Amino acid sequence: MAMSETSFQLPPAGEGQVYVTISALQGGHLTLPEALFITDAEPEKRATVPSLSFLIQHPHKHPSEQPPSMTRLIFDLGLKRDLTGYAPAQQHHILQRQPVNLKPDVAESLRAGGLHPTDIDDIVVSHVHWDHIGTPSDFPNSRFVVGAGTLHVLEHGGGPLYPANIFNKNEFPLDRTYELPPVDSSTATIAAKRQTEHQWRPLANFPAALDYFGDGSVWILDTPGHITGHVNLLARTGVRQWVYLGGDCCHDTRILRGESGIAMYDDGRGGQRSVHMDTDAAKTSLSRLRELIKHAKEDKIEVIIAHDKQWMERNPHKFFPGKL
Repeated sequence: MAMSETSFQLPPAGEGQVYVTISALQGGHLTLPEALFITDAEPEKRATVPSLSFLIQHPHKHPSEQPPSMTRLIFDLGLKRDLTGYAPAQQHHILQRQPVNLKPDVAESLRAGGLHPTDIDDIVVSHVHWDHIGTPSDFPNSRFVVGAGTLHVLEHGGGPLYPANIFNKNEFPLDRTYELPPVDSSTATIAAKRQTEHQWRPLANFPAALDYFGDGSVWILDTPGHITGHVNLLARTGVRQWVYLGGDCCHDTRILRGESGIAMYDDGRGGQRSVHMDTDAAKTSLSRLRELIKHAKEDKIEVIIAHDKQWMERNPHKFFPGKL
């Protein structure tokens, strides 16, 4: 049965609605062979792309306070500024993604805009691939927020295509790391069951979303497929104005627009794979995003994926201290 059009609508602004400001941050660059990511690619074509990060500033609910105090959140951390900070197996993989450009990294981008890494309260990591985890030690005051199952992946890997040696189980300080609860509570680990701060609920056509600040301004969306724990973020920046941060829901905007598909290639085990752990689930998450955009009506949604070189080139004024 087709989903009703009302199912796609985002919630209207409430009385005294809080809006956030978002600024892009530089997080380094890496080089991707297009044939591994999109269908009908030129076999030898490679593109050097950014790994974008974003600063989200959430004002506290006291409009008379001037200037208003802020909670500062970063979504994704890009690349480490020192490749030796990666595990040996990660470094071997990175050799296949050359050239890489490590500067400016997120910490340097913050300083250039007038903030220090110690000013950051929370860091939401879309997922724990090497080009999104950055340098957590730069943020001694921050809480790290990761999707359900992420801590297990960091310690044990994610199956034969994602062995444990391409992750670092000590990537984040465990005493300051908060793993979101699983969407299916029946699969909750003991650690996850202790987390009661957030509850999943439907938002528009997404079956599982978390109201991060409890005021409808920032939502974390469960977007399975790319790797265990992959999440996206949807933020309210003005009246019927939203920004959707897509992480690695796809790696090229041609896929989002339906001009290309997700590439499949030999998995080395007699089968086919894509860059996603679960290609069907990734396609479902991407389809939800496309449908949300299609049926948004009065809501304007700016969608930015992590490796969108064209967006970066078109929008230098939206990098911190500029804003979206």
